Amino acid sequence: MDAELTALAEAHGVATWYEDWHRERRDVAAESVAGVLGLLGVDASTPESVRRELAAVRTAREQHRLPGTVVVREGEQRPLPGAGTIVLEDGTSREVTAVPDDLPLGWHRLRTGGQDVTLVVVPPRLPEPPETWGWMLQLYALHSDASWGMGDLGDLRTFVEGSHGAGLVLLNPLHAVTPTLPVPSSPYSPSSRRFANPLYLRVAATDAYRRADPALREQVDALRPRPTADGLIDYSAVWQAKRAALELLWPLAGEVDLDADPGLTDFAVFCALAEKHGANWQEWPEEFRRPDTPEVRAARKGDRVAFHVWLQRLLDAQLDAANETARAQGMPVGVVHDLAVGIDPSGADGWLLQDVLAAGVHAGAPPDAFNQLGQDWGLAAWRPDQLIETGYAAYRDMLRRIFRHAGGLRVDHVAGLWRLWWVPPGMGPAEGTYVHYDPDAMLGILALEAHRAGAVVIGEDLGTVLPVMTETLARMNMLGSAVLWFTRDYKNDPDEGYLPAERYPRNALASISTHDLPTAAGFLAGEQVRVRDELGQLAKPVEEERAYAEKDRAQLLARLTDEGLITPGSTPEEIIVAMHEFLARTPCRLVTAALYDVLGELDQPNLPGTTDEYPNWRMPLRTSLEQIVADPRVARIAGVLSARKGVAR
Repeated sequence: MDAELTALAEAHGVATWYEDWHRERRDVAAESVAGVLGLLGVDASTPESVRRELAAVRTAREQHRLPGTVVVREGEQRPLPGAGTIVLEDGTSREVTAVPDDLPLGWHRLRTGGQDVTLVVVPPRLPEPPETWGWMLQLYALHSDASWGMGDLGDLRTFVEGSHGAGLVLLNPLHAVTPTLPVPSSPYSPSSRRFANPLYLRVAATDAYRRADPALREQVDALRPRPTADGLIDYSAVWQAKRAALELLWPLAGEVDLDADPGLTDFAVFCALAEKHGANWQEWPEEFRRPDTPEVRAARKGDRVAFHVWLQRLLDAQLDAANETARAQGMPVGVVHDLAVGIDPSGADGWLLQDVLAAGVHAGAPPDAFNQLGQDWGLAAWRPDQLIETGYAAYRDMLRRIFRHAGGLRVDHVAGLWRLWWVPPGMGPAEGTYVHYDPDAMLGILALEAHRAGAVVIGEDLGTVLPVMTETLARMNMLGSAVLWFTRDYKNDPDEGYLPAERYPRNALASISTHDLPTAAGFLAGEQVRVRDELGQLAKPVEEERAYAEKDRAQLLARLTDEGLITPGSTPEEIIVAMHEFLARTPCRLVTAALYDVLGELDQPNLPGTTDEYPNWRMPLRTSLEQIVADPRVARIAGVLSARKGVAR
């Protein structure tokens, strides 16, 4: 790649090479770099255009122009190119010659040199998270006498009430789906990360249901879906039933103010248009493909818009009730939500936020040992340049809406706050490259909004992440992730054996597994090999995979034996208890247990690399919620984890 294209790419945060899973340098093709630059509005199609764009970069630097957003840490001074005025969040103003070190935290404006930019003062770190324990919960997998075909927010309250003194409950993403059929199963490919999924509503817990007369209630109750023949969750059937029930109750909703929250009304407009024109806005009539057209504005007062605003208000109320229940239980953290790494580009946020998203780009991952063609996650990616120019407003709004209902936030693929692998339109995932974001801004704004909400932040930093990422999380009192299956001695042990409990990181949330990995019982039984073999998903011959799994299992049993937690005669149930006892010995600030592990479930919730071959996200727990809260296995693990030294309650 020539030096000029390399310099232009560097100026715009586009990687021209990366380190692969062998820690070897891999150069990115010039075509990929030029394609990604084009998606950032930078013409790199010819040598002449590259030189012209480089000249524009030099001119901007010589003019000492500020970016559209300036982020400073609290207590930090920042020089300015000239005198200016700072308008604080409270409306007061200050004349300055530099950004002073005594500005309050918050969102301010800076006017200098003919520019008017966003100035964000962020905390250098969050308060230290409490030391406690909790539950990892796939909410959809719960089922009770009161829920309709899947776990709901009423089930969440019941679970929190019976959580045996836990300090937190970590959920799967509850992000909104497009309210059309079929309803997608994955919570990690949402329509919007700013709003919640109405499938989680408890219909009988709404004010409208409580106001309904007995005859109407009987009509609503009759809509409850029957159990499916295959025992799996049918999200489309659940939505059809709940939508019909809520439409029956809609006349009792009262007046809905469409002007109180313009962002919510925008989302509701999308929902109403999707019901009429289909789930993918890119296939709508041309006049509806942007949210600012006269035709879209005319649709804002429709009855279906008000209906979808009402649904989100109901979700707000039930999410608030779950948080209040957590506080009433004395949970030091409470309900922790999960932030998916991106959104379905055909959904609500893809339509509403298209000006700050890279058109046609999919986020993914470069080739690695398990995916040698790379990965295309099918998710939209922020444009870093447009985030800066718009004051990170869309990112801030997303965080604020989630933190309204959260005592904490887990950030999936937290490395994406530093860089994301972009797959340009028409190219394969191996032909992509990394695009860099401003981590001081992305993490600083996350810290600011978490600080204001009094929330804990957990970054999912598993797999290939740069050391600076985990180090920065620790410096900012944001937690990383320590999963038993992955916490090994990669540096000093050629067999990569499991680390002793005492060597686990302090600044982490510890767990046995995740939704993408084998359950405890599944691991002990070699279930991950059996299932992948049946589905033709193994990368090596089944005998090799079985041998590796047996070696892995033997290494774990050796570690638990060395810790004095099991004997050669221990049963699988006793070994699973020992795994939790092992986690309880670690110095990690947060330690979690998953119901899948505690209840001995063999099937993991999601099997990466599969779609319809495996019932991802559709398997309910085999045990009902009523049984779970009374199950002695649940109480025993709660006792193990609550006995940790220093645990806060």
